[in-house]
Amino acid sequence: MQILTGKLFKEMVLCGANTLHNNHPEIDALNVFPVPDGDTGTNMSMTFNAGAAEVKDMDTDNIYDIAKKLSKGLLMGARGNSGVILSQIFRGFAMGLEGHESVDVVAFANAWKSGAEVAYKAVMRPVEGTILTVIREASEKIVEYTQPGMEIEDVFSYFVKEAENSLERTPELLPVLKEVGVVDSGGAGLLLVLTGFMAALTGDRVDFVDIKSEGQVNAGTELESGEEGYGYCTEFIVRLEPSLIDKFSENQLKKELERIPGNSIVVVQDEEIVKVHVHTLKPGEALNLAQRFGEFVKLKIENMQEQANNLQNAAASQESIVGVDDKNPQSKREAKETAIISVCAGQGVEDAFLELHCDYVVSGGQTMNPSTEDMVAAVKEVNAKNVIILPNNSNIVMTAQQTATILEDEVNVIVIPTKTIPQGLSACVMYNPEASLEDNIAEMEDAVANVKTGQVTFAIKDTNIDGVEIKANDYMALVEKDIVACKPNKLDALKVCLEKLVDEDSELITLLVGEDVVDEEVEEIESYIEDNFDAEVDIIEGKQPVYSFIIGVE
Repeated sequence: MQILTGKLFKEMVLCGANTLHNNHPEIDALNVFPVPDGDTGTNMSMTFNAGAAEVKDMDTDNIYDIAKKLSKGLLMGARGNSGVILSQIFRGFAMGLEGHESVDVVAFANAWKSGAEVAYKAVMRPVEGTILTVIREASEKIVEYTQPGMEIEDVFSYFVKEAENSLERTPELLPVLKEVGVVDSGGAGLLLVLTGFMAALTGDRVDFVDIKSEGQVNAGTELESGEEGYGYCTEFIVRLEPSLIDKFSENQLKKELERIPGNSIVVVQDEEIVKVHVHTLKPGEALNLAQRFGEFVKLKIENMQEQANNLQNAAASQESIVGVDDKNPQSKREAKETAIISVCAGQGVEDAFLELHCDYVVSGGQTMNPSTEDMVAAVKEVNAKNVIILPNNSNIVMTAQQTATILEDEVNVIVIPTKTIPQGLSACVMYNPEASLEDNIAEMEDAVANVKTGQVTFAIKDTNIDGVEIKANDYMALVEKDIVACKPNKLDALKVCLEKLVDEDSELITLLVGEDVVDEEVEEIESYIEDNFDAEVDIIEGKQPVYSFIIGVE
């Protein structure tokens, strides 16, 4: 085949989406260690599924029209830096196909190079050893290799192989990958998409497998139910006994979980650590099956009937509001000059922002990044001439910036690139409704620059990073981006953070307490701070996931 049609390209997109979705837990696992906040696979899968949904029902053979529609869907559905970059790759790819109803190998190859170029331009400081490297190196190789008259299958097979080779080299370009012993997760996600594309080209079908990660069950998702009810969403991490590591089988455990019965089963093993997700009416039996192999590191069981009731109530509430708005425009938020939108996770953290001039909170954080569409909807909801967005996470900054670009003709969106919750809170504190927009932005940016951040979270794999020995189930002390210590006790890890962050110039310590911290631990650390540091202390019951403590020092 020397010509690629729009209809075949649509099949490639659908197979690519299914391939990425079916394997996204493995991509999450690539960036889950040692910090359990890996979500690259989930972000990329949800991004690409949004694009695939746009083209699924298109009845056209025009490849440019399909690629353009795919690009639009990816743009609005983009989550996290990996999702945004993925959307930019296919934006550039579509730009390279402009004017083509179908393409030969030369135009096809050049379109991929266009995708790489646009993606690089979208990133302020491109980092090699990432998805950017994979698409750039593979696209350069395919352009060199391609000659007029070649078969599409031959050229694309070469492209996929070069992408795989580039991915394997990423640990040599990015030291942190080499230290942990993994390849780049974003590049791995892209390779899955391309693998799905190749399957469609060769006539293979990739079916959608019903796999749901925690992040995909949200207010817009229908929960599964059966004749007996919704059951329980059961998740746990098991550390295998050394003698059983070689005997453990992912497939065997999946089969046993199916017999309970269970569905939406995900079993991912990385050496001695096994992560399991299953929906079942008998969570106790699922735990018994897994406990044969080792000890639990972490577990969570949630009643999905309660989740469903909450979602239905929320949906009903949302529908009623929409209905009122349609009939009575006065029911919309009162128009204002400037509004602030913040992104965070944890009810206590959300409440803290809303008390500090923040008009709207978008739910999200380290393990669940909001989409561009979520951010656009939030901007429109606040009904303001100027909107300041505080992403509060380095993985959400690009999504916020993309939102600003989309709405540049409608709303003046200013992104203050806060990368931590303390930075966002400090920015909100400095906002003065009586001051000008320019003065407020300057004050907020100055406040962000004066905040030092620390975090405490648990590790789920033995490794060594920057000379720090990390053991599974211990607590890591992070100061800014560096892991400075790993301790068996979360309070000891917190003390290391405080010692590194607080000096004689420090005036305020803000401590956000996570959902896993008990009252006795809060009391102990409050006494420790008062006895050892001459600074004001503000303790907030943040109830945030993943991080036991988030510390801001000003």
